[in-house]
Amino acid sequence: MKKIFVLDTNVLIHDPASIYKFDNNDINIPFVVIEELDSLKKGRGEIAASARQVLRTVDELREKGSLSSGVTMDSGGTMTVCLPENNSSPKFLDNGTEDNQIIKTALVIQKKGPRDENGNPLPVILVSKDTAVRIKAESLGLPVEDYKNDKTSLFQEYGKVLSNGDNTNGIFSQRYLLSENSLYKLTGKDRLKVVKRAKELMGIAPRNLEQECAVDALTDPSIEVVALIGNAGTGKTLFALAAGLHQTSQITRKSALYDQVIVSRPIVPMGNDLGYLPGDIDEKLAPWMQPIFDNLEVIVNTPKGFVKDKTNTSSMKSYQYLIDADLLQVEPLTYIRGRSLPKRYFIIDEAQNLRPIDVKTIVTRCGEGTKIVFTGDINQIDTPYLDKTSNGLAYLISRFINEENFCFINLKSSVRSKIAEQGAQLL
Repeated sequence: MKKIFVLDTNVLIHDPASIYKFDNNDINIPFVVIEELDSLKKGRGEIAASARQVLRTVDELREKGSLSSGVTMDSGGTMTVCLPENNSSPKFLDNGTEDNQIIKTALVIQKKGPRDENGNPLPVILVSKDTAVRIKAESLGLPVEDYKNDKTSLFQEYGKVLSNGDNTNGIFSQRYLLSENSLYKLTGKDRLKVVKRAKELMGIAPRNLEQECAVDALTDPSIEVVALIGNAGTGKTLFALAAGLHQTSQITRKSALYDQVIVSRPIVPMGNDLGYLPGDIDEKLAPWMQPIFDNLEVIVNTPKGFVKDKTNTSSMKSYQYLIDADLLQVEPLTYIRGRSLPKRYFIIDEAQNLRPIDVKTIVTRCGEGTKIVFTGDINQIDTPYLDKTSNGLAYLISRFINEENFCFINLKSSVRSKIAEQGAQLL
């Protein structure tokens, strides 16, 4: 049976192509959603770019028919921009909030919407990534759904170190196999290569088997995309940074695999400008990047006698030395669109706070010779409209799981401290 889906603004921002992903069902976009998109379209962040893309899509459909009566799409369904009617829904929804207006519109469609050939009303479903909207709408008798198109749970199935008997495990990306006391890298269906164990990076040695595998994946040039997930203290960010610096700051820069390490973290929610924070760009980034700087302090110390300027020869923090030596660049993801990054070691920290479309934007910035590493904790998501099955890191894993230049490792053991491991397990 054909259905009518009413889309919330957050669904369209999450996936600007979502209009085309409901098969032959009808799509209704409340008028207030268009107004919200209009207010979000200005700026250079990813949210603004998504809003502009959705508005362009709606305008292209407008040229093919009437938005008020419904434009027929190639899928067979229609897309309509609709208004709520006065005095047709509970009065307590008249407080002017955009969420309530979206719910009101869906209730009007449910009450007065089209019917099938037997005269039965078509099911009306409100699709929203906002839990509060879903709760309120459900309490009013309106069926609701989260946006399901890009949800995945593949990260729960893979990422572990294999043992004899499960080495094929149905995927073709790079994975690791422990046989007796030997560690092997498995590529494709059954190609094995011995892995050198206990390899140190920048003086930091792995403390468990999973970290040994991570070190190998992070330093293998044939593995161009790496995803490391794990709880706090598992070493995912520390080893990603150490591997990048190790391969960038060789004894001579001519022998280095990469020209520079670029480190980025999403500013939650991604796409918000930094203009409201005081100071210059470095001062604005400092609160967001402090965890990166803390890890860098563990990895490397500032060389003695490094001259900060002509009048000050005092020691500098290691990350500032690396930045001034052009080995390290701290780059806000807000400004990544439009760039091309060849021969870089590109680290995206806290990648679980990205949308799937953000991950696509980032990966498509990589030029020749670039390696990209995503790190994050699937269980610690700070953006309001993402969860462990719909975030960009989980989406990346699901799409790359069969690519031979990809490796996914789930780091499970905390090595930060005994108390940090207790906290991860008990709290």
